[in-house]
Amino acid sequence: MGAMRDASSCFVCSPTNPIGLRVRFAVEGGRVTGEFVPSELHVGFTGVVHGGILAALLDDALAAIGYYQGAETVTARLAVRYRLAARPGQRLVVVAEETGRRGAMREGRAVVTNADGQVVAEAEATMMRTTPGD
Repeated sequence: MGAMRDASSCFVCSPTNPIGLRVRFAVEGGRVTGEFVPSELHVGFTGVVHGGILAALLDDALAAIGYYQGAETVTARLAVRYRLAARPGQRLVVVAEETGRRGAMREGRAVVTNADGQVVAEAEATMMRTTPGD
């Protein structure tokens, strides 16, 4: 396994980035999970969480799959589908899982749900390994 690059300033998952989302990811049964409660600082329109914040959450959860496997990846393609407006103060849960591999490319799917279990946004992605090996 190659050396992983420093992600201690990551916008989504760093606990010390002063403007970051501070999402703590965990691995459960091969899936990456995380929680995030957006604030009024994360809106586009008043009362609606910015879609770019949701995309960042989905993207980082997908990248975390490889990270927890010791295989650093970067996003090659991210396709997001927005289903419902997310509201500031509403707890969001993201779950990501790998769906396939082709050489250095890994496919994945991630879903963000709200506290009522409704799908807020979902993404399919192709992630590219930046470290050699399987």
